[in-house]
Amino acid sequence: MHPRTLTHPIRRTRPMVKRTAQDIRRSNRFDALRRVYAAPGEASRQDIAAATGLSFATVANLVAELIEADVLVEAGHEDSGGGRPRARLAVNAGRGALLGVDVAETAVQAQLFDLELRVLGDVELPLSGERVRPADVVDAIVTAVEHLLAASGTPPSRVLGVGVSVPGPVEREGGVSVFSPYWSWREVPLRALLAERLAMPLYLDNPLKAATVAEMWFGAGRDVDDLVVVTLRGGVGAGIAVGGTLYRGATNSAGEWGHTCLVLDGRECRCGKKGCVEAYVSTAGVARTVRELDPEGALLREGDETEAVDVLARAAAAGDPVAVEAVARTARYLGAAVANLLNLFNPQTLVIGGPTAERLGERLLSRTREAAADHALPQSLRAAELRLSTVPDNPVALGAATFALEGFLDDRETFGSVKAGRRAARSRAAS
Repeated sequence: MHPRTLTHPIRRTRPMVKRTAQDIRRSNRFDALRRVYAAPGEASRQDIAAATGLSFATVANLVAELIEADVLVEAGHEDSGGGRPRARLAVNAGRGALLGVDVAETAVQAQLFDLELRVLGDVELPLSGERVRPADVVDAIVTAVEHLLAASGTPPSRVLGVGVSVPGPVEREGGVSVFSPYWSWREVPLRALLAERLAMPLYLDNPLKAATVAEMWFGAGRDVDDLVVVTLRGGVGAGIAVGGTLYRGATNSAGEWGHTCLVLDGRECRCGKKGCVEAYVSTAGVARTVRELDPEGALLREGDETEAVDVLARAAAAGDPVAVEAVARTARYLGAAVANLLNLFNPQTLVIGGPTAERLGERLLSRTREAAADHALPQSLRAAELRLSTVPDNPVALGAATFALEGFLDDRETFGSVKAGRRAARSRAAS
């Protein structure tokens, strides 16, 4: 028999994208700047070259661009052991402001940052009702942004960008919330709606990507290239970095681990499927586990699910047997699901973060490690460090602001004018 031939060509959802010289320079610029954020006022050009593996000449050119764009400044010198003193580099905090907005199920939290990503202001506004409309979220975001700018005396012209994290799959380039499991949104042009009221650069993505970018710039991802960041809150997911680059997938939907099947024909998930990871380790899933263990008990009452996790954490710390077993059972679910991530992606580090992880802390982490050991391949388990997130405050808001920082650093107008100025200077020198 002859092998079957294809009568139709294979169709791709999008053309394969080759990395251009500009893409490589952009990536190198991010790498160099991350090293300065990691050691503010201490990193030198030589340190950056050693940490990134880039040549000193490449680093010197990148740093020169960043200095000319007022992103970096030289902050003194250090003794180089007999040679020329090395200039120490620092981020120019006064270059402008960044905003990070975390849209969650029940509230919008916005934070104002300087360019060093230090928090200058913080505001949280509630989202009430089960049927939250896009207009409600836009109103809350705009109100929060205007409040932060007014309270800090920051003119809108000083804002380099606003990053907005919204739950569910997001079409990043178009700024569209493709689907929100909380409010049944579909194809909402959120960035366009915000642009009608905020005359600032706007960047839209979701909490999984935001939390991972925060770890890459300010947490565990500064030290490793292959990273998985698990976020446990009202929704659940995993952000992935491969080779030091955030992995987005074909449609920016990579990381929807919360909607992979953990228990066949198990609990119903808000997405409409059954047995999803989210149905067991989200705040609602944890509260349900408690109620299944003690349906007549008074440990949890009707109310906010995040408050239920707070109650559970306090009760477990006090030795309440129902609470202790609920944490152990949640850890067993989480450990099995985490083992799948270890086997699939073989990361150097797997970070567990989000409100649930913050509240249950080491008790949850230690039992999750034990459960993961029962399911992960030994080689993948040995290679990975499981740890809680150490990124302070709200990693999602910080990551959203970092999207705005990356957008500013990728702005062709900013760095195009720098390069044009340098070319003109060279031309004048040669004439």
